[in-house]
Amino acid sequence: MSDTNKKLGLAMVGLGKYSTGQLIPAIIQSESFSLKGIVTGSEDKAQEYSTKYDIPEKNIYNYENFDLIKDNPDIDIVYIALPNSMHEEYVIRAALAGKHVITEKPMATSVKQCERMINACKNANVELFVGYRLHFEPHHLEAMKLGQTKAKGKLKKIIGSFGFKIEDNGQWRLKKDLAGGGSLVDVGIYVIQAARYVVGQNPIAVKNVKIENKIFDRPSEVDGDVTWEMEFPDGVIAFCSSSYTKESDKLFIEAEKGWIEISPAYYYYGLKGATEQGTLKMKRINQQKAQMEGIADTIINGIHNRASGIDGLIDIQIIEAIYKSAKTGERVTLEKRQENIHA
Repeated sequence: MSDTNKKLGLAMVGLGKYSTGQLIPAIIQSESFSLKGIVTGSEDKAQEYSTKYDIPEKNIYNYENFDLIKDNPDIDIVYIALPNSMHEEYVIRAALAGKHVITEKPMATSVKQCERMINACKNANVELFVGYRLHFEPHHLEAMKLGQTKAKGKLKKIIGSFGFKIEDNGQWRLKKDLAGGGSLVDVGIYVIQAARYVVGQNPIAVKNVKIENKIFDRPSEVDGDVTWEMEFPDGVIAFCSSSYTKESDKLFIEAEKGWIEISPAYYYYGLKGATEQGTLKMKRINQQKAQMEGIADTIINGIHNRASGIDGLIDIQIIEAIYKSAKTGERVTLEKRQENIHA
């Protein structure tokens, strides 16, 4: 562990909008992490952010010399914030360098990639995390508690939607080879996650899938609008949707004795919740900072990893089943895994 106030030294891999606008500010505010390194293919960004955050030249890497990070004791963990198709390569390279690793969601673009990433980290005896910030957000923690404890009786149904109007600017999210999919893998994954952790179990099947591969009123490489249903044990159904063409941001949970709704539900800030009893009064937090403190708790104190590689793999398994169901028009059952999601 790096010795700056006993904080974990972190290197940020990729300096895109999310890294620089959300993650790095959260790391700077963190009680448990210190930004000690950056990895970028841009010399201009390397100069800008090394100056801004006082990062020494020896802790600045590019994508070619990234593996040299293994010899740097300042770095304990790396955060991969690159296009989805690149997650596998850099998670494995980080593991081989002996560093703990966080990868942004989705974990990868296939179950097989996820399996290789998990095995690499296991063999290297390092922790693997997926950037699921909402596992640490108060409204979602309350939804998990109410759902998993059946505080309002048996769950009846879940409705989740997340969408936005994506910009027509040639970004990597619109390119199949870089993103692996469209709105489903980008924002639909939040809806999948929420349904899983509200129920506290994994779905047994997906069905009634509809996909529209059209964005900006023209055919697109990736899915624009997706609707699907997930069947859970005990008969709970989650009705889900994601979109790159319209705004939506809602989680609604109906139980025998009441309900809970979060809307907005998935964005970085401004979340609001209510139940049949009135408004949920929850503390406003920096979601990314809370995520980082939770990750540190696992590394430093051995607390259960609430956003593990297995968790990320299960989401990709569900996504693959959704795409398969869309092609076949049939209900697709999911392989049962022992790992259930925890609050």
